[in-house]
Amino acid sequence: MKIIGSYVSPYVRKVLVCMELKGLDYEVDPITPFFGNDEFRRLSPLCRIPVLIHDGLVLTDSTVIAEYLDEQFPDPPLMPKEPKERARARWLEEFADTRLGDVFIWGLFYPKLVHPNVWKEPGDQGRIDKSLSTDIPAALDYLEGELPESGYLFGAIGLADIAIASFFRNAAYAGFTPDPARWPRVASFVDMVLGHPAFQKLHKLESIQLSATIQGRRQALLDAGAKLTAETYGQREPRKGMMRL
Repeated sequence: MKIIGSYVSPYVRKVLVCMELKGLDYEVDPITPFFGNDEFRRLSPLCRIPVLIHDGLVLTDSTVIAEYLDEQFPDPPLMPKEPKERARARWLEEFADTRLGDVFIWGLFYPKLVHPNVWKEPGDQGRIDKSLSTDIPAALDYLEGELPESGYLFGAIGLADIAIASFFRNAAYAGFTPDPARWPRVASFVDMVLGHPAFQKLHKLESIQLSATIQGRRQALLDAGAKLTAETYGQREPRKGMMRL
């Protein structure tokens, strides 16, 4: 199995945690969408990551990939069995991918970190301020009413837990963590899920991807035990286009 996509992406992280939970063997090509070459754009016409390549199958959406993995490798399951709980798990994952993706990635992480570092231009400070003052608090107010007082959403760690927590890792990279006094359930839940061994294993590789130079990043990841693809779909210069981090 090959996964194309940066370890720092919340969507890639979601899929890799699922693969870790299932004990699957995989290799990663840790590129970001705006560094993808022409072949990457052919495989992922919306310029999104992750991309899964497995036995001739190419999938380019994190939810579709996670569902495929759960059907192809059902142990341990990522979704609850009871229909109402399955429906609720799907909704909470969708809320994470769309609303948390919007407020944490496009409203905070991208303008604060990616835009100045990749495009060498200042990010939209107005968007950052609105995210911190209005959009993020509203999203967390909703989650505070949906998350359990303790434990995972449906007994064991699953796709909904993973999807929600993944975005808070990127929020932390951009300097935001939930206030436990205002959102005690959110803060406790995020700390618990991100403390899972699968998240911790990947966090080590994410830290390297964030801190290492472009020239030394691949070797640093290999030295840390990452299984990387022999070939890459990346290129040296970034280019803009439709993308999902």
